[in-house]
Amino acid sequence: METITIGGLLLEFLHSREDTEDSLDMFRMTVQPNARMPVPHYHESWDESVYGLAGTLTFQVDGRDVPVGLGQSVFIRRGVVHGFRNDTQEPATCLSVLTPGVLGTAYFREVAALAAGGTPDPARMKEVMLRYGLVPVAPGA
Repeated sequence: METITIGGLLLEFLHSREDTEDSLDMFRMTVQPNARMPVPHYHESWDESVYGLAGTLTFQVDGRDVPVGLGQSVFIRRGVVHGFRNDTQEPATCLSVLTPGVLGTAYFREVAALAAGGTPDPARMKEVMLRYGLVPVAPGA
């Protein structure tokens, strides 16, 4: 299992495209309260399913807030703009499954390297996102 930390975000990979022949990426994600999260975006070529394990994350999916707590889930179809945040005072953990597995751990390693010095350069972050098939969307767009 590979663990990647990006600021207040901890990703624990259970499976990735590298060990599933591109079938899926599966990781446990823990988000600290009020942690800085990725900009709203959509995925060009994969769907995402999220299942709540502890605490509550709020996913904004296609303009509406969807709380995901223990035992709750949300499905995010490719092409749908989404983001997430932890508005609570407790860490929140979920299981994320991306199908098919086209992202892998490499994207998150690159983002972690960009964020290691504090706030990453937005232009470099956008370039990395686009290279991996994540399309950032300006808030309100």
